[in-house]
Amino acid sequence: MSMFAEVLGSDFTRLHPMMQRRFGVGLASAEACVGRGVMSSIRRGPWWTVPFLHIGRLRNILVPDVGENVPFVIENYPYRDPFGRETVTFVREYVVRGTRRRFDATMIRDADRIVDYLGTHQHLAVDLDLAVDDRGGLELRSDAQRFYEGPVAFSFPMLFSGRAVLREWFDESDERFHVDLEVRNARFGFLFGYRGSFTCEWMPATDAPPRLKPRRHERRT
Repeated sequence: MSMFAEVLGSDFTRLHPMMQRRFGVGLASAEACVGRGVMSSIRRGPWWTVPFLHIGRLRNILVPDVGENVPFVIENYPYRDPFGRETVTFVREYVVRGTRRRFDATMIRDADRIVDYLGTHQHLAVDLDLAVDDRGGLELRSDAQRFYEGPVAFSFPMLFSGRAVLREWFDESDERFHVDLEVRNARFGFLFGYRGSFTCEWMPATDAPPRLKPRRHERRT
């Protein structure tokens, strides 16, 4: 059983069968999933959000570019991290006007929640709330965020961050997965978002390629 199935419980069966397979990736299934598609749009907020996005770009946490019909790949591989925790990569790579950008995320289960580590060094740990919608899609909402660097650890002030809402579903009419993300700040509004679709290929895997793993793993959740 995958970490998503464990956290969602009986609601996992409400997901569309293709969504169940996609979020069934894990060590138990010994299966990885690679999605390839196009972002119909990548958007960002007003001009003053650009420095914020570029800071995030340095550790593959945010994408500062905008564009339409942007090719992308998302790679979901299960592996066991150095602390013995089952982990699944959610690494996205985009090609925007000939420039490659990456958004790195690795997810673990911690008790009854999913924790999403963002960036190349797992500096930011984000709690995720999961829900299944009426079309059999999955909705992920970010909650509390914590910053870790060496001995430094603190709850990240939401005034200086954003809350993300990601919706993903499978559409039988075009046999593609669809994704829609928005990141908003409670005071300043829209920061970043994208919308696109993709197809998936599954393959046997019980480990992730080194290029997809973070450069540093964080023990704290």
